Amino acid sequence: MSLIRSVLLAAAALPALMPSLPAEAPVKTSSLGQQYAGIVRIENAAIQPDYRTPWNGARPTGGTGTGFLIGPNRFLTNAHVVSNSTRLLVRRVDDAKPHLAKIEFIAHDCDLALLSLQDPAPFDGVAPLPLEASLPLLDSEVVAVGYPVGGDRISVTRGVVSRIDFRPYSHSGVDQHLAIQVDAAINPGNSGGPVMQGGKVVGVAFQGYSGAVAQNVGYIIPGPVVARFLEDIKDGSYDHYADLAIADFPLQNPAMRRALGLPENGMGVLVARVDGTGSCAGVLQRGDVLLEIDGQPIASDGFIEFNGERVNMNEIVERKFAGDRIRLKYWRNRTEGEAEVTLKRLTSYLMQANLYEKRPEYLVYAGLVFQPLDRNLLGAFNLTDDNVRYFFNYFGPKELAKERPQPVVLTQVLPDAINTHFDGVEGKLVDTINDVKITRMADLVTALEKSDGPFVRIHLVGEGRPLVLDRARATAASERINAEYGVSEPAYLEP
Repeated sequence: MSLIRSVLLAAAALPALMPSLPAEAPVKTSSLGQQYAGIVRIENAAIQPDYRTPWNGARPTGGTGTGFLIGPNRFLTNAHVVSNSTRLLVRRVDDAKPHLAKIEFIAHDCDLALLSLQDPAPFDGVAPLPLEASLPLLDSEVVAVGYPVGGDRISVTRGVVSRIDFRPYSHSGVDQHLAIQVDAAINPGNSGGPVMQGGKVVGVAFQGYSGAVAQNVGYIIPGPVVARFLEDIKDGSYDHYADLAIADFPLQNPAMRRALGLPENGMGVLVARVDGTGSCAGVLQRGDVLLEIDGQPIASDGFIEFNGERVNMNEIVERKFAGDRIRLKYWRNRTEGEAEVTLKRLTSYLMQANLYEKRPEYLVYAGLVFQPLDRNLLGAFNLTDDNVRYFFNYFGPKELAKERPQPVVLTQVLPDAINTHFDGVEGKLVDTINDVKITRMADLVTALEKSDGPFVRIHLVGEGRPLVLDRARATAASERINAEYGVSEPAYLEP
């Protein structure tokens, strides 16, 4: 659920109305406040990195959301509520006093975060909200509690569970996990709040559709996803989701099944691609038919029977961790085979993910601005070059990371006499600089520092002509250009 964005202003302390009152008068809470005392309003003062001028400070932004107490000084909320944070404030129901909080763990792939307070004393005696790890039944009633549309008072809405399915998680933009659809109102500000049933939390509100797309459709992160996040961080770090790293397709066409020699039993999905760096590399092959996963038969639409529910087969993988082993049964060349694979995280897809808590990398040389390709950069510049789009769209599927682990784009030319006649080159991939292959940002430094000769020759992918700079003049001009355009730091590369 997108936050309502606003710059947060520091609240001035109110003078005491009655001098005889103690400095910390007891907070009197309403009956609703007592019932939901563990549910808090979160205010996030954040910064938004500027990818168009990455040498400048990020612009301030912020928003509000909801969180709730799940244990001693442990507050659960959405990752998108607290992303890019510089200051977090938590407020209790019916209490205007803010409490400074910090992020203990954040998981952008499943949109969850765990917070703690600098001083947890105000929540002494407040009962944590109990978590339910199992899924609620379809058509059963749930209650969503939170602070929608930036309100200062708690809000309670009711609805029913209308669907349980794998859904895209909008925060990362690339991950899919189990999600529960409800018709209870899920509005901006509800994000991170508990959705309850029978006094227990069955999910965390996190996204929904606007009225122009669908009516009364909201989504909550269900108990199994929450439980996995909390289990993952028990060792003091978040290790992310593991992945089979295959592309599979339903196998329901009768002619195709006969061509593969499969029985007409409605079981099995076709393996269309196996990532060469993923968990199944060297085990499964393109054209295999996946029949079982951890002993669970896979229907031809990719669903299995799991814990009494019919769910996507990836739910088996979802509940495991990197390093866990999983058994597969497959069909190849009209023969059954079995194998065991060790699950690991797939990182190539992060090229297409929204990034948070990350300073943009860049390097400016003679007014030429070089930046690594990722989703944030693509959105900031609306890059349309065919080669750039190809690398972005197929970075994972075609394993382009083997060729260029970090594709570099010439995003801008800051006009100066040294770089005249460089028209039409912005937004293109960098191929080589003085015959040094540019596969990542660090290669720029190598090419510019170690190559000799009077000229710097830059070749761009798909551009027939090279860009040629006079080395001596370019080095001298860089300082002038940086001063003119306010480039306080000529480069930032991650260690």
